[in-house]
Amino acid sequence: MTKYFVLILIFASISYSFIFLKRQQRKERELMFELKSFYDLKVNSIDGKEIQFSQFKGKKVLCVNVASKCGFTPQYEKLQALSEKYKDKLVVIGFPCNQFLNQESGSTQEIKEFCTKNYGVTFTLTEKIEVKGNAQHEVYEWLTNKMVNGKMDSEVKWNFQKYVIDEKGQLINFFSPKTDPMDAAIIAAIEQ
Repeated sequence: MTKYFVLILIFASISYSFIFLKRQQRKERELMFELKSFYDLKVNSIDGKEIQFSQFKGKKVLCVNVASKCGFTPQYEKLQALSEKYKDKLVVIGFPCNQFLNQESGSTQEIKEFCTKNYGVTFTLTEKIEVKGNAQHEVYEWLTNKMVNGKMDSEVKWNFQKYVIDEKGQLINFFSPKTDPMDAAIIAAIEQ
């Protein structure tokens, strides 16, 4: 009987230690991140000028990681149409990214020329950034990490994943790369 009692005590002690360790790890992770406002963020434009997101207060923002050689590249056309249709209440920002099968390998000048020439893009394009991994840009850290955005976790699966931020800088939702920019759910998020 004492053997069982000792085994139960050992098991309980190990279980308690494991639970305590997990809680400590979670607290340490939470301390590493600080809830930030979308309006605290910034990024360089494709022309190298700093873009302060605080200038977007009062408007919805649609953030999209883009690429010039992707099966979803024709979405540029509809992103431009959204930008024009909702110009008074929406800012579209394209973030060129080369993390998915080398589909955005060009220089910033080549990217800008491609988007302008082929799709008439006038919405904001940024410098080329990383949307995942160790060099993830702070904008995508905010978009994908609940401990920073206060809303939800997500993972960027491919080019043309879309994130909608409301007029107060709160993340509303994200949409898969396959989701058409003119999809009813995206329009509803913009119009609400």
